[in-house]
Amino acid sequence: MKFRSPKNLRGYYELVWKLARLIPRGRVASYGQLALMLPAPQGVNDDAYRAFGPRWVGGAMAHCPDNVPWHRVLNSQGKISSRPGAEKQRKLLEAEGIVFVKDRIDLKKYGWAGPK
Repeated sequence: MKFRSPKNLRGYYELVWKLARLIPRGRVASYGQLALMLPAPQGVNDDAYRAFGPRWVGGAMAHCPDNVPWHRVLNSQGKISSRPGAEKQRKLLEAEGIVFVKDRIDLKKYGWAGPK
């Protein structure tokens, strides 16, 4: 299976950002979790979406506007992905009361279950 971005990236990104804006202060979600909460983009089959959806969510978060709480989205292990801005992300999360054990967040304690 080959990685291909959805054709309408902007439309997909808007859906990701709308969902990420719902993550409350003091809670986090994973890239994969957000991907599972969204429908596959038009023209992308379900298998491809299950395989690459977390990467597409990551791409959306890397390009998000300032009003999206990007720092509340982590990898599936409860870790901040290594990249520029990782230290800032940790500081923002700690300022919201999220506690790290070494380099990991307890997703059972701080995880967001999604919109009600």
